[in-house]
Amino acid sequence: MRQIILDTETTGLEAERGHRIIEIGCLEIVNRRTTGRSFHRYLNPERDIDEGAQAVHGISRAQLEHEPKFREIAAELIEFIAGAELVIHNAAFDVGFLDAEFKRLEGEKRRTADLCRVLDTLALARSLHPGQRNSLDALCKRYSIDNSGRDLHGALLDAQLLADVYLAMTGGQSALALHEDTGARRNPDVAQTAEQRGWARPAEQLVVLQPSADELIAHEAFLEKIAKASGGKVLFRA
Repeated sequence: MRQIILDTETTGLEAERGHRIIEIGCLEIVNRRTTGRSFHRYLNPERDIDEGAQAVHGISRAQLEHEPKFREIAAELIEFIAGAELVIHNAAFDVGFLDAEFKRLEGEKRRTADLCRVLDTLALARSLHPGQRNSLDALCKRYSIDNSGRDLHGALLDAQLLADVYLAMTGGQSALALHEDTGARRNPDVAQTAEQRGWARPAEQLVVLQPSADELIAHEAFLEKIAKASGGKVLFRA
């Protein structure tokens, strides 16, 4: 199963009021293992950034003047995410911005839902931890994931943290970067590849063992005992 952990930073909170994406960070996971592939771009939003948004991510309009525009990286982004399941924290926010950017493109109109399935980790966290705080920082604390380098939000850094949180929440390894250089995490722009960090493992085919004829007979006999004891209530035969 191919999944893309995705996060964005934006000029403001409301895509419907013309706010734009200024940073996209994506990490690839296949069969619950990182592959070392990522997609990370800063973008020229062609508009001002709200003061409140800049206080969150620390990115100024002047820093983005020479970065590509969304339409210039759209094809590469679509190729990277197409067919995968997007894993996003508060997915409605990021998907709303992606859909707004796709709508601005010339030619065939696309929506995120046309390209990918979407899993919202905020909804997942709320179902697992009802009544508790389920922000990314709160989840990092709950699952003992080091987020000490998150002084400001950043799309790639937050995607890295979300990947760790998602695997921990869903019963996998609790952290992707067990041997990661903490300095690289604090500065995602100089982060090494997954293979260089030493925590990416190649995907392997699972070995499926089929029962023998004798084992099937023994299993059926055991189910028959359960059926007699329960009055025929054997869920495994449903």
